[in-house]
Amino acid sequence: MTDEDSDKADATPVDELSYAAAGAELDAIVRELDEGLVDVDVLETRFRRAIEIVEELDRRIRGARENVDALMPRLTALGGDGPQG
Repeated sequence: MTDEDSDKADATPVDELSYAAAGAELDAIVRELDEGLVDVDVLETRFRRAIEIVEELDRRIRGARENVDALMPRLTALGGDGPQG
């Protein structure tokens, strides 16, 4: 990812990215950091962006879990056993 690509990706607010796009951007940032491809001048910016993405993905996962938990009584009422696990 070039600095220009990074700037374009960073221009999109994290909460407006799809889950898949946020995950792909996070993967790209991690790869850049692991491979030392991030210039020192943008290192902190990329790291902050990665944290923002992780926080947003975590928020979405927690929200989805809460929604599923709220729906479980309806499934149980229909005679379903719910998720196995």
